[in-house]
Amino acid sequence: MRDVLDQLVGWWRAGETVGVGTVVATFRSAPRPAGASMLVGPGGEAVGSVSGGCVEGAVYELSQEVVGDGSPVLQRYGVSDDDAFAVGLTCGGILDVFVEPVSQETFPELGAVADDVADGRPVAVATVIDHPDPAWLGRRLVVRPEDAADAVSGSLGSPRADGAVTDDARGLLAAGRTETLTYGPDGERRGEGMRVFVNAFAPRPRMLVFGAIDFAAAVAHVGSFLGYRVTVCDARPVFATNSRFPAADEVVVEWPHKYLAAEVEEGRVDGRTVVCVLTHDPKFDVPVLEVALRMTDVAYVGAMGSRRTHEDRLERLREAGMTDAELERLSSPIGLDLGARTPEETAVSIAAEIVALQWGGRGSRLQDVGGPIHHHADVAAEPV
Repeated sequence: MRDVLDQLVGWWRAGETVGVGTVVATFRSAPRPAGASMLVGPGGEAVGSVSGGCVEGAVYELSQEVVGDGSPVLQRYGVSDDDAFAVGLTCGGILDVFVEPVSQETFPELGAVADDVADGRPVAVATVIDHPDPAWLGRRLVVRPEDAADAVSGSLGSPRADGAVTDDARGLLAAGRTETLTYGPDGERRGEGMRVFVNAFAPRPRMLVFGAIDFAAAVAHVGSFLGYRVTVCDARPVFATNSRFPAADEVVVEWPHKYLAAEVEEGRVDGRTVVCVLTHDPKFDVPVLEVALRMTDVAYVGAMGSRRTHEDRLERLREAGMTDAELERLSSPIGLDLGARTPEETAVSIAAEIVALQWGGRGSRLQDVGGPIHHHADVAAEPV
């Protein structure tokens, strides 16, 4: 929903009611992930997408019906030989889409949620999308970290359900994950009947780029495009300038290992952070790799350099006392084998490796492999 939030809030502030369809679960080769949303505005405008064009027409019609009668609906869109072209979902995927009317009456907390997202404050929205009692459908809980003001607002229907979902939503928020969770009808941990979609609006994950070289400018540009908050760091002020890295969110003049250690100490590095060491100069990259591989549990650590540079780097890191287990976390030479030559091509190969590791991809040509096109970090069970 993040990509349509501004438009939704604009209509909400104007007192309008908007039909909102949100992907809450996907199976097989679904084209868009959970959290993708489509709006149907008060004038019939369609904004956003739930399937890249496959089922938008069906969701559009259902959204208009939901706005008319005020009742949320959970709808599954799939494919069989008989209905593949009925809604246009020909890719083989299956989507669960929750369609609801959103207004100041149905979602009074939306303005505050939008402010949190705009200011980079973590917030999760938990919505009941399935329940034996239809009166529970569409009920919402807004969850923030425990130390935040107004840490929990709204209610799903009972203290027990609110407590269980609050705990789980904070866990998903910390991990930056959006998921549908299953409980008993009153929030029982063991049970079925209630499904709750938790849309986690975590701050953007970080990409830390060490080495203010021409390749770093291209990596920063691709990282920003992928949704990372990009920092470029180098100890040389003549190279580490904002004008050389316009795509970066910040440019820091500091020794890389000192900067990274301070960021770790302040809790600004987490399991979604990716680290790209591009200096290929041992006086810079060996100390920062020691910190990255020893002190952090980041998603990715990659280092640029030739194979000779790589072997020399490994030897220096072992001399510094690093273990084989720690060194196994290092992606070096950085990137996938794309035959890249230019800084821009190299940045694409680095981004491709980060994406492949995130989702379990193999980095092969799709025409040469079988099975699902889309990979999932946590593979959901096939629907029956």
